[in-house]
Amino acid sequence: MAVGALRGSLLLLSAVVSAVALGRRLARRRLRARPRLRAILLEMLSTFQVCACTGELSLLGAAEPHTALTLTYGFTVLHGLTLAGSACNPCGALQPLWAGSAALGDAALRIAAQFGAAALARAFMRLVWSLGMAEPHAAALSQGCASPMQTTELQAFCIELLFTVVFQLAVLRAESVTPKYRVHLLALLITMLVYAG
Repeated sequence: MAVGALRGSLLLLSAVVSAVALGRRLARRRLRARPRLRAILLEMLSTFQVCACTGELSLLGAAEPHTALTLTYGFTVLHGLTLAGSACNPCGALQPLWAGSAALGDAALRIAAQFGAAALARAFMRLVWSLGMAEPHAAALSQGCASPMQTTELQAFCIELLFTVVFQLAVLRAESVTPKYRVHLLALLITMLVYAG
């Protein structure tokens, strides 16, 4: 991959992270009187950031696997530091429900916000890719954003299920670790799971 393509992808990733940080800051300031709406909006923004960055990193992974793994670690640390308090996945939204510290309605709203943000991130990334800012973007659209996994859906589902269980067990175990080390520990685990996957 050309350095210009990598630079374009990094610029796009930085723009997404910056826009979400601004949105999160505005939501915290303007919606203090409406904590439920604020929580849902923060969850949507966080999930949008994770999904948009993951989409771009998957394109980089197809072209430059080692660079993508390095960026996966870096952006996972960045997500961990900037998106504190957000689950960004349905399993994380259900965990407080199972622990009895959240209501079913709140968990359902968070999950709906996550799915909505994921769909919005997908549409946004397709729009950005259609601009052809970098070579991988044009290739992604011409392939119809096909998955580079080269496996069956059943195998992919089983791998995802196994890795989700491993990750959630690690998250539960890592709760006793100091937060500044926890984010690096979980980022390393995610990077290893991406590589193994």
